[in-house]
Amino acid sequence: MGTGVAPAVSRADRPGGPRGPAIVAGLLLAFAVVLVTGLLIRAALSDGADQNEASGYHGALLQEPRPRPDFTLTDTDGGSYSFAEQTSGRLTILFFGYANCPDVCPITLATLNGALSKVDGVNAQVVFVTVDPERDTPEDLRAYLDRFDTRFVGLTGTPDELAAAQQAAGVTRAFDEGPNDRGGYDVAHSSQVIVFMPDDQGHLVYGFGTRQDEWVADLERVRDNPDWW
Repeated sequence: MGTGVAPAVSRADRPGGPRGPAIVAGLLLAFAVVLVTGLLIRAALSDGADQNEASGYHGALLQEPRPRPDFTLTDTDGGSYSFAEQTSGRLTILFFGYANCPDVCPITLATLNGALSKVDGVNAQVVFVTVDPERDTPEDLRAYLDRFDTRFVGLTGTPDELAAAQQAAGVTRAFDEGPNDRGGYDVAHSSQVIVFMPDDQGHLVYGFGTRQDEWVADLERVRDNPDWW
């Protein structure tokens, strides 16, 4: 954990939080919703990948591109950051996660950093949006991203602002899973990585586990695709 990490607080310890059986019921309901949503997303990605296998992309090539989402959050310098405006016309890689994530986030960010360093002629902007604003202060978020690439943009906001951003991007809303065995708490979040092209449309979606060489191959193909530039 980085410095300035807030102590772990379970739902039952938070003001106004549920107690006893309500905790179990709430957790079961949240798990069921996210499980079903995750299965639907995985099925959609698998179908997209199957249907576009001939394209050569390792991510799912969306039949109906997603418009670049319009949301405004706070960057690690404390300034207002309009995603739609400040990334418009630029190859942008959008990912939601958090600095205390034990696996998905550090692996994904390291993989992206490695892949981007190996592709010539691709000036992609990686935007990482925290889903854990309680612990991810702008300072800690900046320090975390600097471990991978100082050019990665980090964004945070209020819980309502972050929920709106996830909805606008079309990803499953994150939720607190409760205490873990590391003395903190984990946050369940979407592992989707969405690639928005200079045409301001999201054409590719990647799941967790995409290898660096697969990213390199796809970024080179994106670079050479005139339809998106």
